[in-house]
Formats: sequence, C-alpha cells, structure tokens
Amino acid sequence: MTNRRQPPRWWAELLILGIVYAAYSGGRLLARGDVGLAVDHGLAILRMEELLALDLERPLNRLFTGQAALGIPADFVYASLHYLVTPAVLVWLYRRRPQQYRFARTWLMLSTLLGLVGFALVPTCPPRLLDASYGFTDTMAHYSAYGWWGGEASAPRGLGSFTNQFAAMPSLHVGWALWCGVALWCCARRPLVRALGAAYPAVTTVVVMGTANHYFLDAVAGAAVMGAGYLAARALPAGIARVTGATGATGATGATGATGATGAGLPSFGGSSRSAAPVPHTTRTAGFRGKSTIVSGGWETSAGELLPVQRSAAADPAAVPRADGAAGGMADRAGRAGTAGRAADDSPESPEDAAATAR
Repeated sequence: MTNRRQPPRWWAELLILGIVYAAYSGGRLLARGDVGLAVDHGLAILRMEELLALDLERPLNRLFTGQAALGIPADFVYASLHYLVTPAVLVWLYRRRPQQYRFARTWLMLSTLLGLVGFALVPTCPPRLLDASYGFTDTMAHYSAYGWWGGEASAPRGLGSFTNQFAAMPSLHVGWALWCGVALWCCARRPLVRALGAAYPAVTTVVVMGTANHYFLDAVAGAAVMGAGYLAARALPAGIARVTGATGATGATGATGATGATGAGLPSFGGSSRSAAPVPHTTRTAGFRGKSTIVSGGWETSAGELLPVQRSAAADPAAVPRADGAAGGMADRAGRAGTAGRAADDSPESPEDAAATAR
C-alpha cells in the first residue's frame, strides 16, 4: 500500500500564514527607521546605479508619467496583484499540488521574514519620496483619482499612516512575484499558465521601477532574498522539515524526505536536487495486512484481491522471484530435471540396464 502523506489542515495553514503575515506587517511598521538615514540609503543606491549604468528608474518613470495608458494600469498592478496573485497561487498549490505546497509555503514564509530583516537593517527611501530635483514623479499620487489608493504608497486613501514608507529595500513585490512565477512554472501543466508565471516577475520589476516605488537594486535584492529563503527552507533540520514538508513530498512509491517532490509527473519543486536511489527489489511486498501479493504459477488468484487464496511466500518457493527474474522453485526443479536428462544421455549404460534401473 502506498504510504501517502495526509494533506495539511486548512485551518492550521491559515493560522500559520496569518501569524507570519501579522508579524511581518507589525515588524514592518516598527522598522520605520530615521528619515535622514533612509534618504541617505536611497541616494547611495541611486549613485551606485548611476556608476554602473543601471539607473533604469528615471526613463521608465518619465514614460509612465507622460503616458497615462501605461501609468494607470501600472498603478493598478502595483496596488493590487501583490495582494491577489500570491494568495491565489498558495490556494491553488494547496488544492491542486499538495505535494509541492508544503515546501512552497515554507519558502515563502522564510523569505518574507528575511525581507523584514532587510527593512529593519536598511531603511531606504524610495525614488518617489526623494526631492523633485532628482527627477522622479510619484505616479500613485499623480493618478490617484483613477484608483482607490492615495498619495501614500499603495495603501487605500486614509490608511497611508499604517504603512512603512521606507521599506524599499528589498522589494518584496518583486520577491513574491518571483515566488509565484517559479511555482507556476514548476507546477502548472498548461503552457499558457507557465508563460504567465514566467512573465509575472518581469512585469512586476518594470512596474515597481516605472511607478518610482523601487530602485532596480531593490528588485535585485528581492530576488536575492527569495533565493536565500529557498536555501534556508532546504536546509531546515530534519525534525522541522518533517513538520513543514520543506524537504520534499511523498511520491508514487511513498518515500518521503530529501529526495524531492515529483508527484504527477511534474518537475521537481523543492527538496534535494540529487536523484533518488533506486528501490531495491524485495521478495515480499506490502499487501493487505502484510500478506504477500506474489502470485505463483498455476493458482487462480490475483494480487489485486482483498484476501488472496494462496500459499505464503515462505511456504511456496516458486512464489519467490530470484534476482535474475526467474521463478525460483520452478526454475530449480526444471534445472534439476534437465541435469538428470543430460546425465542419462551421457551414461554408458545399455538401454536394458537403464530400463532395469528405472523399474
């Protein structure tokens, strides 16, 4: 019988995710940082990008500000998809890909907590809050009449004070989008869904820069945080990994652990990249109440019956397959008969003596 892992309880998953998100939101508010320090960090990032010719924010922001057909949809993407797509992918994994869900959930939670550490250690002013002399326009405020957001980040009107304005480094908009993209690419079967998963983090990166909410290096840091969270999820101690399911899921053979999750013929998602060792052939398989499911020749039985009427493998040597694939007892008897026949052919006895011996 296949030892299938029980699906996680939905109420326990909601509780875990709720606790982590509450800790993330509360910690993000507490990690506001000094305004002067946040501005200094933002300008340092901008100068580094200018030195490396990576300051893509300015041309994108000018384009989104001048073209409402680009700026307004980008603001809607920034203000909504972050909070819609990620939960939707989590629910989809839970319902349709439970083998991959456990690791994906653990990966997302650890990466989010690592992002919170970044907010606390490196408070960063986003481009939209820099002085106007630096050439950035807050498109969320510029197009606020078209959406539910106000002039303060992506929060609804009147709730801007409940957000951390200096949580630009790393960009979890990009990090969560990357998580969604990897999950859809690895676990979805339809090419269109996989293509959308691959495009989602790229579109999000362009949006966060064009709306002047993040620097390009913020996006790079968001991807790095997700990579660190992925490695941390794989490196969990064995005891915690069994609880969280972070080292893989039960496959078709019922083997659980660090060999990865490849259920339903999908690509591996989580767990070790090493391939599983082949399962050695055994002479007895787990059947109903531990009975052998081996069926020997000549018996009107089937391995799929609930209570097979057959001899046990220990009592029936013919039912025990040898390593070379031949039926042990029957092949041995056939071999002995063949040896006796060859001995009779090679014997120097006369036909009369052989007949007398037979009698």
